[in-house]
Amino acid sequence: LEFRRVLFRSTLYKCLETVALLMAPISPFYADKLYRDLTSVTHADAKSVHLTLFPAVDEAVIDKALEERMEIAQRLTSMVLALRRKASLKVRQPLSTMMVPVVDQAQREIVEAMRDLILSEVNLKNLVIADDDANLLVKRVRPDFKKLGPKHGKAMKQVAAAIQAMSQAEIRTLEREGSVILDVAGTPASIDVTDVEIISEDIPGWLVANDGNLTVALDVTVTPELRQEGIARDLINRIQNIRKSRDYNITDRIDVVIEPNEFTDEAVANFSDNIAGQVLATSITVAPLASVADDEKLDIDGTPVNINIKLHS
Repeated sequence: LEFRRVLFRSTLYKCLETVALLMAPISPFYADKLYRDLTSVTHADAKSVHLTLFPAVDEAVIDKALEERMEIAQRLTSMVLALRRKASLKVRQPLSTMMVPVVDQAQREIVEAMRDLILSEVNLKNLVIADDDANLLVKRVRPDFKKLGPKHGKAMKQVAAAIQAMSQAEIRTLEREGSVILDVAGTPASIDVTDVEIISEDIPGWLVANDGNLTVALDVTVTPELRQEGIARDLINRIQNIRKSRDYNITDRIDVVIEPNEFTDEAVANFSDNIAGQVLATSITVAPLASVADDEKLDIDGTPVNINIKLHS
């Protein structure tokens, strides 16, 4: 633990030293004072921020493979969050499954490596990785006339018609290779992936999004079990906000009484242990409330929920 504290302080000081370097041109005196205060702690051999060089890039610590994995994880996460917004499903509402059709083995390995991170970011139970040729999704191609016009001139209309008639195999080749050769009236025409927009059609109960050669399908079906878990998460969030507004200490134990309500009763019954563990509740009880000062009125998805919270004695 002490080693972690020392490492954290050292890293923090280095970050602040860099901040002082960046501030120096616009705030020379304050930046210099900050820098000298920091270097007096870290024993750096520097008299002034204005006599110090910017840190040099260490090419040896750049991990391109890690950057690629994180970039794909961010893109997949952004697509799923956009689909959640489209379906009006907040992130606290757990969902069952997302599916990612991969274009090659390299992409499969990246998605597999980032599976846990992606699922935790978008609050999903499962991530299914499918081969792109499994025909689980139907894709179509929309020509980008602004790019095709300068490239193909008078033949643009024929090229656009050939693009719209592309088979699923040709679309997969375009995604995987980045380009494809089409036969347009006996003349070969090269089509790049940047010349078109690839769209995946939604399937019943799922929403689909594309970003370049990445595709994700999200199961937006909210089962009763998932709905109850979502309600429990909302209750945890509201109770934590109440603890914060009352300035309770982080270790304070509480007793929670929730007024009977058809909307929340089943969720509380099934997830009471989880709720109690998250909010440090000694007890979670469903019972009628007396009108006392500790009563709170919550709004859970438009449903009023009365709750009583007090410190455990």
